[in-house]
Amino acid sequence: MSTGKAAKQLGVSVKTLQRWEREGRLIPVARTDSNRRLYTEAQWRAFIGWRQTPECPARIVAYCRVSSAAQKPDLANQRRVLEAFVVARGLANVEFIEDVGSGLNFKRQRFLALMDEIGQRSINTLILAHKDRLTRFGFEWFEHYAKTHGCEILVLNQERLSPEQELVRDLMTIVDGFS
Repeated sequence: MSTGKAAKQLGVSVKTLQRWEREGRLIPVARTDSNRRLYTEAQWRAFIGWRQTPECPARIVAYCRVSSAAQKPDLANQRRVLEAFVVARGLANVEFIEDVGSGLNFKRQRFLALMDEIGQRSINTLILAHKDRLTRFGFEWFEHYAKTHGCEILVLNQERLSPEQELVRDLMTIVDGFS
């Protein structure tokens, strides 16, 4: 559908749709030969939160990560905790992604694929045991990215640290990463 029709369906102006594209919030699926934006009905439905459609099914992903192969038993424990949470919540069709790699490494293949799928709005819930399982630093940025792309992040362990404790943990993470 054209930009005008999509804007009308969403109840916004064409200028707002253009701004949303610049911000990365709602990217057109294609452009015409004359460079006009094109949107699909499934796309705007997903954007406004109508996720349960055949064109845009809800996807829930549980992400587990450890830093090294030596920590594989911890990976299994992490998965068991997430599975218990999923069962307790009554969630169905949850996909599990297991990753081995440093939380400081942003080039992990499964991590990048996950971020790509969030950017494409194909995942609407991401479940983590701890926020540092996704990334060691900058979790708030990734949380914002997910939220702006229609994905809610659920973190099971919401441990709160004092600023001093956070600084010490961050420094230890850096030292561990470089050792």
